[in-house]
Amino acid sequence: MILSALATSVGLNLALTVVLAAAYSLLRRRPQYVEVYSPRRPYAPLEPWLGAAWRRTEEDIHAAAGLDGVVFVRIFAFSIRLFAAASVLGVGVLMPVNFLGDQLREIDFSDLPNKSVDLFSVSNVQDGSSKLWLHFSAVYIITGISCYLLYHEYKYISSKRLEYFMTSKPLPQHFTVLVRAIPVSDGVSVGDAVDQFFKEYHSSTYLSHTVVHQTGKLRRLLNDAENICTKLTNLKYVRRSSGNPPRKFLGLFGRNDLLGKYQKRLEDLEENVRMEQSDATRRQEIPAAFVSFKSRYGAANAIYIRQSDNPTEWQTEHAPDPHDVYWPFFSTSFMERWISKFVVFVASILLILVFLLVVAFVQGLTYLEQLEKWLPFLRNILEIAAVSQLVTGYLPSVILQFLSSYVPSIMKLFSTMQGFVSVSRIERSACNKMLRFTIWTVFFANVLTGSVLGQFEIFLDPKEIPSKLAVVVPAQASFFIAYVVTSWTSITSELTQTAPLLCHLWGKCARCCKRDNSKAPSMPYHSEIPRILLFGLLGLTYFIVAPLILPFVLVYFCLGYFIYCNQLFNVYWPKYDTGGRFWPIVHNTTIFSLVVMHIIAIGVFGLKKLPLASSLLVPLPVLTLLFNEFCRNRFLPLFRAYSTESLIKKDREEQSKPEMAEFFSKLVTAYSDPVLKPIQRSSNSDEQTAPLLSSI
Repeated sequence: MILSALATSVGLNLALTVVLAAAYSLLRRRPQYVEVYSPRRPYAPLEPWLGAAWRRTEEDIHAAAGLDGVVFVRIFAFSIRLFAAASVLGVGVLMPVNFLGDQLREIDFSDLPNKSVDLFSVSNVQDGSSKLWLHFSAVYIITGISCYLLYHEYKYISSKRLEYFMTSKPLPQHFTVLVRAIPVSDGVSVGDAVDQFFKEYHSSTYLSHTVVHQTGKLRRLLNDAENICTKLTNLKYVRRSSGNPPRKFLGLFGRNDLLGKYQKRLEDLEENVRMEQSDATRRQEIPAAFVSFKSRYGAANAIYIRQSDNPTEWQTEHAPDPHDVYWPFFSTSFMERWISKFVVFVASILLILVFLLVVAFVQGLTYLEQLEKWLPFLRNILEIAAVSQLVTGYLPSVILQFLSSYVPSIMKLFSTMQGFVSVSRIERSACNKMLRFTIWTVFFANVLTGSVLGQFEIFLDPKEIPSKLAVVVPAQASFFIAYVVTSWTSITSELTQTAPLLCHLWGKCARCCKRDNSKAPSMPYHSEIPRILLFGLLGLTYFIVAPLILPFVLVYFCLGYFIYCNQLFNVYWPKYDTGGRFWPIVHNTTIFSLVVMHIIAIGVFGLKKLPLASSLLVPLPVLTLLFNEFCRNRFLPLFRAYSTESLIKKDREEQSKPEMAEFFSKLVTAYSDPVLKPIQRSSNSDEQTAPLLSSI
């Protein structure tokens, strides 16, 4: 990519970013768009969003979005600190050294816009030059800064997690255990078996239990009832809005007939639901139950001590928050979940293969010669300078961004099929899947496909990996710079909420399709965290190779910080709170990015005929992995379970509080399946608007 093409991409995306931010500032002030831009705080006084985001404290974020929201914002803060330091080193030291080199060609400042961005890369430094020791030193410096910041963040977030636990009010999930594989004898119900077992072996701490029922059919009936209720509500809304009596076609058919039809069908569904609820309570028990205890320590003992001599029976695990339980999980058998895992594995491989083909096509757009070979009839158009710059500098990254936006929902579907008991575990699993997919298809596939198509055997010879990566990674620097710049527009579109806005406008135009958009959505951590970490990977891997990317990465993180500080307050409602369990994913990915940077640096110095520098870098990835092992042993256990010291201290603080009696009385029914609760009876009144299944 030439500099003029990069400038075109930067200018275009900067203009789009400003336009989107301005559009948001205008639209958010219009009352009809409150449910799009401020569903959490529809009646809050308006203030300039950028200044408000800057003034948000960590306590404000914790109160609005929980500890997960704090961790999410701190990912941006950590990245800003890291890449501010990297930009000072890269742009202030390395980039001038690269630009003043003469490995590629002599510098001609008069024709600078037509020069390649490779002039700013390490490729332009003379082989064997003593200036390469600046790059060597920079690798050690940025690694040290990264490890210091990682340690500080891990320590801080683990302490906040403990503080969050010690200062929180009593929560059902801290006193409850999910028990599965409950053995049942003939003539004995699951509930009786659970009660007998825990009264015998946990007599001093056992409180109550809630047996899980097979409710798949009931859930489908309630979904149908909710859909009918929504249609009925929309038809009544249209009738009230029009102010005219409903008309009939030829005096025979009209909206009254449709209203009556939906009303009758809704009443029939409600009756079927009540019958199914009764049957489910009497007969359709499954060998699983939520067992509650009188203390947190009693619940922890039940989780971490094996309950039976037969390890396949009385299996215990942490219970999620009652609102976080994914109830359809219990409606699938063990064999169905096992088959689903196999299907997910095969589907994931097929998805990656399909996406590799897409990446190969997208990479072809960055090379005019290859594009003219594929589409010879466009040759004359591609010879126009503006068109060629737009196609090679902007279009490939836009296509990749657009197609990648559909992957998170697929990954969440895959995680749902695997059979997790809570929504938070589904999204954490989807986050890991999305992260692996992003790294291997967006990063490595672009590197390999774009530079050395067909050379996937690069990983077959480990000794050659550094030298091969040192060749292929710099070759794709221009593509990833454009990709980062394009992401400015992508992350700013989070402000304008493009998809919800279009749905809202469609609902206003087609009132018969109007839906309830007033409920605030939940934060899609499973899609946003992998995307943020991808830019961290790009910034670190291209730190010495192409430092020109660093200021663009820094701008992305600054935009993200302000935008999501605003969105977490006004748009997203915390559907669950894992207590900061997303941070270990961030830590491990950053360590991976550092190691990839080290491997590339070793290869670069080898190609640049500076073998001593390569040899002196070999201990660095080893030291980085040892640092990661230290952090894993020091901090990770705090994210898996609370200590005996914390549990007993918290129990003793609360055992004499009078409100604990009320808490335990509510705990007895906290884990009742929402579909087994009595439903509201349908009404012929025009005022009925509430869906029947709002709690599921």
